Amino acid sequence: MAARTTRVADAYERLKAEILDNHMPPGFQALEPEIALRLGMSRTPVREALLKLASDGLIELIPRHGARVLPMSPDDMREIYEVLTALEPEAAARLARARPSDAELRSLEQATQDMEQALTRNDLDAWAAADDRFHRRLVELNGNRRLSGFVKTLFDQAHRARMMTLRLREPPAKSTEDHRAILEHIRAGDADKAREAFRLHRERAAAELLTILENYRLPRL
Repeated sequence: MAARTTRVADAYERLKAEILDNHMPPGFQALEPEIALRLGMSRTPVREALLKLASDGLIELIPRHGARVLPMSPDDMREIYEVLTALEPEAAARLARARPSDAELRSLEQATQDMEQALTRNDLDAWAAADDRFHRRLVELNGNRRLSGFVKTLFDQAHRARMMTLRLREPPAKSTEDHRAILEHIRAGDADKAREAFRLHRERAAAELLTILENYRLPRL
């Protein structure tokens, strides 16, 4: 049973990474045996992994036609960012009220430093990885497993669009400054400033991303 669970988890993580990094782009479709062959695995763990990816909202399963990677429209992104803008600022405020120690904030500090260093190198892939790590870890630090699981699903659904537009935006200097400010408000225990800084950060990022998706005729997500 343990070995089977491990195989399913491996298939899930590998397929999810291919989808999020656009190696299996929006609209990609393949039969289950083809996907199993792609991974070099048997069909059983692949089938279970596909079911989980479907529940995550990343693919759809079509009877007799296999799995299809779902597109994502500007309307999808708008809805996702509206939810994140409602939830993440409150998560930041709650964390600030808890007055976390420097040790507890070390992961956020490291992610922020990694963003700052990546920006100086113009390494956008490293920057995006650190940015993603910051957001996920902040939610985790709230200690609410349901909130964390829900928000992470939204992060995954939005990731493809963010990566496809990453090089169509200005260098993320303002976003990096936002993360530093949010972290320092949390460190100071200022819930109101942490909430407001995070809200403005998400609203600005959403407006920037949606402008690109709506005006630049990107390949349909």
